[in-house]
Amino acid sequence: MKRFYLMVILMALSWNIVAAAVPHRGPYDIRDFGAKSDGKTLCTEAIQNAVNKCAADGGGTVLLPAGTWLTGTVYLRSRVTVQLETGCTLLGSKDKTDYGRADEAFSYWAILAGKNLEHIAIRGGGVIDGQGSNFKYKDGSRPKNIYLEGCSDVLIEDVRLRNAGSWMQHYCNCDRLTIRGIAVFNHVSYNNDGLNIDSCRDVTITGCVVDSDDDAIVLKSRSTKPCQNITISDCVVSSHCNSIKLGTESGGGFQDITVTNCTICSPRYSKSIYGRQRGLAGLALEIVDGGTLDRIAISNITIKGVTVPIFMRLGNRARLYEKDQPKPNVGKFGNVVIDNVVATDCSSIGCSITGLPGHKIENVTLSNISLGFEGGGGKDDSSRAIPEKPDSYPESTMFGTLPSYGFFCRHVKDLKFHNVRLSASAPDYRHAIVFDDADDVVVDSLVAPFAPGAAGMIRLTNSKTAAVRNCHPPAGTDLFLDLHGALTSNISVYGNNLVNVRQISRIDQDVPGSALIMWSNHLPK
Repeated sequence: MKRFYLMVILMALSWNIVAAAVPHRGPYDIRDFGAKSDGKTLCTEAIQNAVNKCAADGGGTVLLPAGTWLTGTVYLRSRVTVQLETGCTLLGSKDKTDYGRADEAFSYWAILAGKNLEHIAIRGGGVIDGQGSNFKYKDGSRPKNIYLEGCSDVLIEDVRLRNAGSWMQHYCNCDRLTIRGIAVFNHVSYNNDGLNIDSCRDVTITGCVVDSDDDAIVLKSRSTKPCQNITISDCVVSSHCNSIKLGTESGGGFQDITVTNCTICSPRYSKSIYGRQRGLAGLALEIVDGGTLDRIAISNITIKGVTVPIFMRLGNRARLYEKDQPKPNVGKFGNVVIDNVVATDCSSIGCSITGLPGHKIENVTLSNISLGFEGGGGKDDSSRAIPEKPDSYPESTMFGTLPSYGFFCRHVKDLKFHNVRLSASAPDYRHAIVFDDADDVVVDSLVAPFAPGAAGMIRLTNSKTAAVRNCHPPAGTDLFLDLHGALTSNISVYGNNLVNVRQISRIDQDVPGSALIMWSNHLPK
């Protein structure tokens, strides 16, 4: 019996030793550290002390209960979760001196900030409100709501983010980042982006609602490291600028990116500060600083009311992002698939896919695309000379009204259109699609109505090895194919129903006589 009691005592002692070795996981309630929920008392020190204590104990959860908590910058720590309960509002201070600290080397001001951390989370049904209208100026630092740099294994979940002084949230050079179920509304200051992923890897963004004045969901590479292995899915996105964008900053480029099952619409609850009231581009893909855009898959997207539904640009702004970095060469842009996109109520400008002379956008496929435009373009617009603008800021409106109401494609190679339907609400006298310096292109099953007397349905200038097939131009189509340029050659037209076309082709005198090859078409009698 004595031996039994001795064993019990030893076991109890051992359990006490183990319990003492296990860190206290909280939750660490910020009220226990002196925070007051009146929205007037600055709680920065109390919240920071809770975070520090949680980290010192080995990690756990810092609890922000229901109430309004005023704060400046709080620096997160590894293995700490910040839990904002439903009914909680974390309110950013209006005082600039409450942001940043001399012993913390951060590039930007933020309400919640972290650098070189691991296993961190910001979650819950609460709100982070930056009160950014107090920072409505263009020069000088302005606080973001969240800034994380060099962090790994990060979760941002379910929080409501409002009214940042600048970008709402910025994740820079992070690994294994998950953002899900958040709601963003950012319309109070300049540069009010919604969600910025910058030179990050292995990122999942899903089930989010993002409504912003500046770009909404935007990937950037403000370094020579690419954004890589990114999935964006099941989001509702709205912006006065670009809704889903790769660029403008593109020093490292974008690789292995998937965007699927998203809804894009023109802003409904705000007036524009930047951009246009209706928004600029729905989908914008840009390489202008020497990076590489490669392996991009976009599918199942609906778009309503933006200016330009699809914009792709390879330019040569050549901005530098790293110390002693040599000026970059023109980047590379290729291997893009866009499938199942429906857009309506878009402006009369038209979409553009443009590279530069000697630097082509390559291997792009657009399939099952239906785009509706305002129309109203004149026949004179179809002959507008479009400047190259190699070093200009890339924007979907950069060329003005295009010579085509559907797609203007210049300096491209291996570009394919499959089952594309274009429409215009008002009569439009421009081409449906224009190719200029385009090699190895395919137009398959294009549907594009025209006003009587409009320019040709498809125009090719100095383009080689093109196939136009399975098209059924509607009644009233005056001209199907318009060929220009001494370099135009090997244009194959086959399997089309052209019985409704008054004139099948117009060939300028500088085009070689052997350039057009036609067979197996259903021709008018």
